[in-house]
Amino acid sequence: MSVQARGVILLVLVTCLWGSTFAVVKTLGELLPPPVLIAWRFLIASVALLPLLLIRWPARTPADRPAAPGAWWQRGSLWRDGAVLGAWLIAGYGTQTIALQTTTANRAAFFTALSVVLVPVWLVFAQRRRMPALLWTALGLALLSWEGGTLVTGDVWALACAVTYAGFIVTLERMAHRHAALPFTLMQVLSVTALAWVWALVAAPGSLWPPAGAWAPLLYLGVIATAATTLMQTVGQRTVSAASASLIYALEPVTATLFSFLLIGEQVGLRGALGGLLVVAATVLSQRAGGDPPSEPHAEASTEAPAVQVQ
Repeated sequence: MSVQARGVILLVLVTCLWGSTFAVVKTLGELLPPPVLIAWRFLIASVALLPLLLIRWPARTPADRPAAPGAWWQRGSLWRDGAVLGAWLIAGYGTQTIALQTTTANRAAFFTALSVVLVPVWLVFAQRRRMPALLWTALGLALLSWEGGTLVTGDVWALACAVTYAGFIVTLERMAHRHAALPFTLMQVLSVTALAWVWALVAAPGSLWPPAGAWAPLLYLGVIATAATTLMQTVGQRTVSAASASLIYALEPVTATLFSFLLIGEQVGLRGALGGLLVVAATVLSQRAGGDPPSEPHAEASTEAPAVQVQ
């Protein structure tokens, strides 16, 4: 299997796991304030990643890497890039968690999927190109994709999530090949953890300890839906371009709708189904308009990427 095919498979799995989180986060939102939920989620993810790092790095000999053991901690670029992506991540997770307090998991998923359309828009502005007419058409279709007729506060927050996560995808493509995937993932997660705990201490100092019923879903979110998915996404986007990755992420509202029905009984009506079709149509149009060239694997992808066990 080529490294690019492996990257695509990893991103498809990531998208399926993401789809399950909407129903879980919406349920947890009834028990915990958003900053507390995010703080515990990422603290658990950090704890889950640390043993992997300790097992992975001391076992390598000097012949396997040019730097001495532990030298990656001293790389300022690793901390800087991890902090930048951590800021994008907490913006995305924060807006999504707040959105799910006042909108359904289905609607949040469809709005979040607009990040697929917004990635080419980010690239247009970053590369200072004219926006093709076809991309304007895609944006128009995407804006029709909510299930209900009334725009609620949560929908606006979900739109903000789409914007911030599009920025994260584009930034990750630029930075992913600079660092080994495992320590780079840990830096991202640690950055979000620190920012989230500051937010939680300021916004909800009296609600920091989760109730007993919140621990099982928090463990799932932290270990599987955060630590594992962030690592797999970092590895996957080393060989898959941002625009191609965003096309894979278009599966998220489909899997979110399925999990929302199975876990919390949410159903999608005719307008919701039409919205899903419009998201898919907008996605295809946006990728054609973006003119994404075939992605070539980064040179570092074959030498630095850790052996990731996908669960």
